[in-house]
Amino acid sequence: MTSHPAPQLVVVADTVHTLDPARPTAQAVAITDGTVTAVGDRADVAGWRGKGTEVVDLGRATLTPGLVDGHTHPVMGVDLTAGTDLSGVRTRDDLVRALRAGARNLPRGSWVRGWGLDPNAFEGAPITHAPLVDALGPDVPAHVVMFDAHSALVSPRALEIAGVTGARPFRSGAQVVLADGTPTGHLLELEAMDLVSAHLPADTPQQRRERFLGILRGMAATGLTAANVMDFEGDSRDLVSTVAAEHELPVRLRFAPFVMPAHGREHLRHVVDLQRLGGRRWDVDGAKFMIDGTVDGGTAWLEEADTHGESTTPFWPDPREYTEAVAFLAAHDVPTVTHAIGDAGVRHVLRTIAGLDRQPRVPHRVEHIETLPDDLVGRFAELDVTASMQPTHCTHYTKADHSDNWSQRLGKVRADRAFRTRDLREAGARLALGSDWPVAPYDPRAVIADARLRRTAGRPEEEPVLPGQALSARMALEGYTTEAARAAGLEGVAGSLRPGARADLSAFALDPLVVGPDEFAQSPVPLTVVAGTVVHRN
Repeated sequence: MTSHPAPQLVVVADTVHTLDPARPTAQAVAITDGTVTAVGDRADVAGWRGKGTEVVDLGRATLTPGLVDGHTHPVMGVDLTAGTDLSGVRTRDDLVRALRAGARNLPRGSWVRGWGLDPNAFEGAPITHAPLVDALGPDVPAHVVMFDAHSALVSPRALEIAGVTGARPFRSGAQVVLADGTPTGHLLELEAMDLVSAHLPADTPQQRRERFLGILRGMAATGLTAANVMDFEGDSRDLVSTVAAEHELPVRLRFAPFVMPAHGREHLRHVVDLQRLGGRRWDVDGAKFMIDGTVDGGTAWLEEADTHGESTTPFWPDPREYTEAVAFLAAHDVPTVTHAIGDAGVRHVLRTIAGLDRQPRVPHRVEHIETLPDDLVGRFAELDVTASMQPTHCTHYTKADHSDNWSQRLGKVRADRAFRTRDLREAGARLALGSDWPVAPYDPRAVIADARLRRTAGRPEEEPVLPGQALSARMALEGYTTEAARAAGLEGVAGSLRPGARADLSAFALDPLVVGPDEFAQSPVPLTVVAGTVVHRN
């Protein structure tokens, strides 16, 4: 170290899991100008230390490479999480009570808003605005985002304000759900949801900046150092650049703008141009597609209909247009990210990637992959495609006995091949893990724990869902570190702690490779470091 400037920061802990095969464990990491410059033992620290070096000794804590969320929506989440958190609602009566409580202190005529509602709360009954009317009466505008963020439930007054009186044509697979020709209040997919959301009261730019920064700070407090953001719409550019200039982002953000069926070649060129954008701790690198919707909403793309006779059509009315759009972007070296939940959707995406003419700079990705037939498991490794999955989608919204809405719609055969994380890893696939917040909580400790348990962390009474798909402790940690770096084409500079790597570090009071997953889910986070800067300290 004598020939180099003294490090600005040295972090010391009893255990450092470097995830670097050349030196798997250590006790100290030195950081200079945002880069790891040395990895060693406690005895090395005295020789590294210089005037102005800050030494943070975490004692018995464990240090890992900075955790990266593979799939999240912090910008969309500013809007999607407005109002009352309904994620704990389990019954129709719970919903009525929660809506009344949320409306209690609002001025007369205000919109009542909520988010995170699980369709299982309807206990098998049709999803309609009847509980909203029971809770609020027929004249109150109400807007509830369902848990999947692909559907909404709105009141009769909200439909009236938006002028929605019947079916609407959409370029995508969106739908205004009807009963006897009358809207039920259930809106499927973004184009239908936008009919009403366009009339919601808007936050001021300052309010949006404060909420966005609060979300990122909350993420950093759980150990997250970076996130793959699956949108770049609306005011995203102004929002992130302004917050980054005013406060410095506590989490690195890698954006992938949407490409929708209604978008033409001009928009594809715009997405290519966006790839040049970036700033301190954020950049645009990729494009986000959806080939289908959700199983719960009946908008996934399955090879055979679900038990309701639904989920047989893709989000893109002509899947060939999806294939052409992916090929155009791939030819311009834009990595693509595709939401594909149903078996037919996953098959079409893999077939599209197999037909591309060039190997990408960054591997293409498939998101979610909720039900996967045997013959497609090995294709991810064969095609060098990243599988990006969210273990808490399985543990929060499905049950081992298949009594949940998702499993009931698919039937036993397809529900038995759900969220095949272990099969994909053992077949050699690159497996990045994430949350899909606000669909599920962003806390990586819980996601890592659930990936190992195949049930909700902290609920040992729950029966694991397909426990043979559980990841090992190391696999789960790799899904947020080394596998995440490989998925972003950053394996040379991120995902491990070694000289020359990005100085992104996450610290935990408990060792994720030693303690049980239920314990790790509750582990304190004493320190989070991004680019050599402490962004969270407990």
